Amino acid sequence: MKNNKVYAMKFSRVYPLLVQKAERKDRTKQEVDEIIFWLTGYDEKGLMQQLQDEVDYKTFFEQAPCINPNCEKIKGTVCGVRVEDIEDPLMKQIRYLDKLIDELAKGKAMEKILRI
Repeated sequence: MKNNKVYAMKFSRVYPLLVQKAERKDRTKQEVDEIIFWLTGYDEKGLMQQLQDEVDYKTFFEQAPCINPNCEKIKGTVCGVRVEDIEDPLMKQIRYLDKLIDELAKGKAMEKILRI
C-alpha cells in the first residue's frame, strides 16, 4: 500500500519541490513546466488549474490530456529502481517525471531530456 501514499499526495505540494530541486541547480521553473507539458500534454492553463484544484498525483496523471508516447524512451534509475522495469503504469508515469527532473537538475540539455 506504499503506492497509495504516493498517489494521494497533492500535486500542489509536490510541484514546488520539483521547482526547488531544479532551481537549486540553476535551472528554472519554466524548464520544469516545459518538462511537465511535454510528458503530460498539459498547457500552462491546465497545469495551473490542476494546482489550484489541489488534485492528488493519481488524478493529475489520470486527467493528463496526453501522455507523451516518447516517454517510453526514458530509461535509468530513480530511487534505485529502474523506471523501465516498473509495471504499474501510474507509478511509471510518476517516476518518469522524477527522472526527467533529475536529469534537469544534473544539467542535461533540454533536447536530451525531452528525447528530441
